[in-house]
Amino acid sequence: MKPLMRNMIISALLLGVFAVLGTAMVSYTFDATRDTIAENERQYLLENLHVIIAPEEHDNDLYHDTIEVTDPELLGTNKPVTVYRARKNGQPVGVVMTPVAPNGYGGAIRLMVGIYRNGRIAGVRVLGHKETPGLGDGIEADRSDWIMNFAGKSLSNPGPEGWAVKKDGGKFDQFTGATITPRAVVKAVNKALVYFERNKQTLFVREESANG
Repeated sequence: MKPLMRNMIISALLLGVFAVLGTAMVSYTFDATRDTIAENERQYLLENLHVIIAPEEHDNDLYHDTIEVTDPELLGTNKPVTVYRARKNGQPVGVVMTPVAPNGYGGAIRLMVGIYRNGRIAGVRVLGHKETPGLGDGIEADRSDWIMNFAGKSLSNPGPEGWAVKKDGGKFDQFTGATITPRAVVKAVNKALVYFERNKQTLFVREESANG
């Protein structure tokens, strides 16, 4: 066998060995960290849930007492939306819904909207977005306190005309140089309230899979 051919074969074999080893290492790393990643995601979600509805406000397993609902028009997505249900002494306290604002400047904005049983907002947080840094990311709680202004609001406060940014005649501030992002969030939160009002009688119905 000619030296050139022999070198090519050896190189190909070495590449094959490295490819197999690399795949094995990636697979091992994924298996080794999968549970840790899942637990970290669970803790992050639970922390956000408890920011909206505090632990002392409920005594059930908020993370597991859930249902999935679908309403593309009011919840902003064709996919099922998870609703976390808070109870105390077996009685409904409120829900935390995960709707989507589909029309943000950078695309869909994933939200958490907490609503007490009486229809008043417990709190709103952003789970994920692709808005412009320095402009649209003002919706994040650690960037500004804008998102805090939803707490205590309801369909009647500020009322139908008030559920818009000030540029559109509503009661909510927009950001300097960025109106599309806050407009999308305000609209999505308002729609989540409408969904809750229309479905509040069934949202707390227990299912066999839910832990009370």
